[in-house]
Amino acid sequence: MPWNPIQYLNFGSERLRPALDLLARVPLDRPITIVDLGCGAGNVTRVLQERWPDAAITGVDKSPQMLEQAARTASAIRWQNADLAHWSSPQPVDLIYSNAALHWLDDHPRLFAHLLRHLSQGGVLAVQMPNNFGEASHTCAFDAAAAGSWRDRLAPLLRTAPVSPPAAYYDLLVPLTRHLEIWQTEYLHVLDGDNPVAAWTRGSLLVPLLEALQEDERTAFESDYRARVRAAYPPRADGRTLFPFRRLFIVAQT
Repeated sequence: MPWNPIQYLNFGSERLRPALDLLARVPLDRPITIVDLGCGAGNVTRVLQERWPDAAITGVDKSPQMLEQAARTASAIRWQNADLAHWSSPQPVDLIYSNAALHWLDDHPRLFAHLLRHLSQGGVLAVQMPNNFGEASHTCAFDAAAAGSWRDRLAPLLRTAPVSPPAAYYDLLVPLTRHLEIWQTEYLHVLDGDNPVAAWTRGSLLVPLLEALQEDERTAFESDYRARVRAAYPPRADGRTLFPFRRLFIVAQT
């Protein structure tokens, strides 16, 4: 089950809010080169282009399906299919921007140091990562993964704590930067529809888990997960569902 841009963008406005909050804190007036790491379907990359129309912008993603969707809208943005864990640039970059992508990668001490080395003098690394892994939206998936015959296959795919505490990123980045901001925000999303939290995670968290299963197992696993998450996030009196979601932000300038 590959990444599905349509499923992911079902909650486009809610997913866009943290991207815009991160963008608002980037302390650059006229960056010449910008890389959007984990650009997905390119909706945020185009926002970067709107803010800095004269910059050379590259959107990088590992998913061909996402990049195909991104390329459907004509623009001067260059789209690059690459594994983010091994991405590099032949030239220094003024802004490396990454919204909701780096939590999929391991070894953040090595990764963040590597990305900082690709910045020009005064360049900025701007990162937003989901940090909701201890909440029911995610723990229900971990519990469902452990409850079935698929547990051994799914266990290596479970990313139960891929994002470190904010203080760990401070200790890592402060010796490498001249300006550093780190903060967390918990968004309270008000969602419509039947079991919308399950629909939300189907476009992100569940993708690698469902991809590892056969079709009949997918149905059984997802049914178990949906029942768990429906109980954890019941609709309110008005029929809507409240979905608190915490995110970690980092803006590091060399």
